[in-house]
Amino acid sequence: MNLPNVITDLANAQNNFDSIAYANCFSESAEVFDEGKTHNGKAEIQQWIEKANTEYKATMKPLEYSEADEILKAEVSGNFPGSPIVLAYHFKLKDGLIDSLKITG
Repeated sequence: MNLPNVITDLANAQNNFDSIAYANCFSESAEVFDEGKTHNGKAEIQQWIEKANTEYKATMKPLEYSEADEILKAEVSGNFPGSPIVLAYHFKLKDGLIDSLKITG
């Protein structure tokens, strides 16, 4: 699977529970929508993923990527009900960074 570098970096950061490296995949003004909440800006994204890493210990295994739609389907495993689950990561990329991410089931 041919993923953009920043999405490969995001998956690696997630699997290493590295919230700083994860946040560095995003632009300064990026937005993440997950579990009904929006997280704005790199600092807030880092706080969100740090909390999620502590709570869920989730890892992601990319399954397929649509370059045209900028959607990654990944199997996510961790300590949460229903694990593992396949989630869709809807990206908007800008200048080699993630400008927007919406995670859906």
